[in-house]
Amino acid sequence: MFVRKMTPSQSSLFGEIDDLQDLTFIERPIRRCLKTAEEIDKLTVDEDLNDIERAVYLLSSGEDVQRASVIINLPNLVRQNPAETFRRVVPKVREVLHVAGADMQLAAAGSFLTILQDDIVLIQTHTHSILQIVLLNLDHRDTGLVSNAWLETLLSAIDALPKETIRQEILSPLLSKHQLSQSVPARLASCRILGKVVGKFESSIVKKDLLPLIRSLCQDVEYEVRACMCRQLENITRGIGLDHTKVEVLPELVELAQDEASTVRLAAFDTIINLLEMFDSDDRTCVIFPLVKAFCEKCFKGDEAVLASLSFQYGKLCHGLSESFTDEQHLWFLEFYKKLCCLGLQHENGHCESQPYPLELENKYALVRRNCAYNFPAIVLFADPNHFLSELYRTFSSLCHDPEISVRRTAAGGFHEVVKLLGPNVHYIHKELITLLQDDSLEVRPQVNIPDLVPGLVAAEQKAASSLHWRVHEKLLQCYSCLPRVISGDQIYFRFFQRMFSIITTNNVLPVQREAVRTLCVFLRYNRKQEQRQEIISKIKQELAQGRSYWNRLRYLDLCEITIDLFSKSYFCKHFLIPALELVSDPVANVRYKLCYMLPKLRSTIKPTDKHLLQQLEFCVRKLLCREKDKDVVATLRKVRHERELLDQKKEKEETLLLEMVSDLPFLNYFMKAASSLIMVVMFFFFFYTKTILFLQFICWLIGPVKTNRFSLCVMNVIE
Repeated sequence: MFVRKMTPSQSSLFGEIDDLQDLTFIERPIRRCLKTAEEIDKLTVDEDLNDIERAVYLLSSGEDVQRASVIINLPNLVRQNPAETFRRVVPKVREVLHVAGADMQLAAAGSFLTILQDDIVLIQTHTHSILQIVLLNLDHRDTGLVSNAWLETLLSAIDALPKETIRQEILSPLLSKHQLSQSVPARLASCRILGKVVGKFESSIVKKDLLPLIRSLCQDVEYEVRACMCRQLENITRGIGLDHTKVEVLPELVELAQDEASTVRLAAFDTIINLLEMFDSDDRTCVIFPLVKAFCEKCFKGDEAVLASLSFQYGKLCHGLSESFTDEQHLWFLEFYKKLCCLGLQHENGHCESQPYPLELENKYALVRRNCAYNFPAIVLFADPNHFLSELYRTFSSLCHDPEISVRRTAAGGFHEVVKLLGPNVHYIHKELITLLQDDSLEVRPQVNIPDLVPGLVAAEQKAASSLHWRVHEKLLQCYSCLPRVISGDQIYFRFFQRMFSIITTNNVLPVQREAVRTLCVFLRYNRKQEQRQEIISKIKQELAQGRSYWNRLRYLDLCEITIDLFSKSYFCKHFLIPALELVSDPVANVRYKLCYMLPKLRSTIKPTDKHLLQQLEFCVRKLLCREKDKDVVATLRKVRHERELLDQKKEKEETLLLEMVSDLPFLNYFMKAASSLIMVVMFFFFFYTKTILFLQFICWLIGPVKTNRFSLCVMNVIE
């Protein structure tokens, strides 16, 4: 029997059946998730039970999900009824945790930690209840998340426990156990507990009872334990005081800083930096500096993981040791920092380019340079801002041009701090500011904290104003016109407007005054608050247009010229035109002289529909013509008026010419129709056998009767 070949419709049908079978498999887990009536009955709780009774019932006979819910809600139960909760619910929680899984253990640790941190109850009242549960679950079989969660709860409880309870319940078991017999997680927990409890006891007790165990853990066979204990030495040092630190702790730190494991060396390095203030000048010079120098050199040669942490702490390190440095040591640390800033880069033609390294190593080097950029303000302070140009400018420029975006972003984030430190020398980094503001990455540009640069800009302007370099001052004011694009209008209003008015009214250099006027107009143009605009315009009218000094009134006319270009005509006429026209009666001839030159511009801003303004302008001109006695002003007015009349005459001639051309069009059309054949033949002949000049002469002969000023029109019609 032969199997017949399936048709396409049959194959598609079988495909649909297979899809339906797949859907049945998908449906099965959904059905399994539904609860049966028996399961629902088990999850049902009597509604008449109060919160405490319901919690006890669920912890005793409920499902795991219900028990976990009660444990998570334990902080709320403590808030509502602390006494009953600790008397009835907490013992049940302790029983449940004895056999609970990891999820319930984590929930319980989190709930007890919340109770301790939120000060829901007085911990002394229920010390024993909480502490017994924490200590019981501290050595949980899950040595990962669960043990750490209970350890955090214990460390939080230590802050609230009385000294005697800590001694009996925590320290006694800790000291009685032989540490090497404990597991590594247990020894790590012991390190953290020692670092926490040491601040609770007097230095004599710490030295007698705890230091032997601390010393033993510092010399543990496992590097994780040594590193963990090393990081607790900071708390221990602060607990035992300065006298015991030099004798008991410093030798251990020196030994750990030379450990074979990089993790231990890094922990020792971080601890030394955090404890610099605890060491005297001799210890810093004779012990700490050689140790740190050797550590830095060893890291630079091949320990990239430690080098990242070193670069992050470098600013704090230099600041802590700077008072004890000799000139030679100071120079060494500065040069080492410069090496870190260029790690993984090669400089060609003044630009930084990445060298080809494996991706992992390249990322580590980029992290080191980013940390250097983060510490740059501290290094500027360390090197002395007065030496910035000679010592650190090239390094800073390298960080701002770094090929990695994260490095440039970090440099931009600390730019305002560098500006504050440089003070009057802020112009050194002007190019770098422009570079960061024009960066291709959108992550870099927002990090340039422009508002924090405002004090530096103000200081730079004041420095330029007090110097004799007025061109620098003028250039700086010109650059200020870009500020509305990068800082808020409020900052400009409160920090720069008054300064611009002061420059306009008090500065003695005309180009500087005019640049200040232009900058003031730009600030006004981009100010968005109507109240501030009105106040600024009122001040302009009061101090400039109506100012006592004719010099200020001249600057108002300069301001009018600029506002005509920046603002709309209607805005100018509304706010600035009338005060300008009122200067026609100014007692100083120079002001009236300048006003005469500006009359055409002022006239161009008035719309034909503004009859009132046109009348005022006409009245102003007549007043000048009738009453003006100054020869220069009269001459200027007549010159302006004459130029205006010549312009009008030129326009009239153009209009008349257009009308005459329209009236002569029938004659020209008749002439062209009559002579078109002859002209086309002659044109063809002259184009190919004579020069162009003869052709033009012939055309002139043909149209001799036509007026000369119609020649161009004739030529166009001929060509058509």
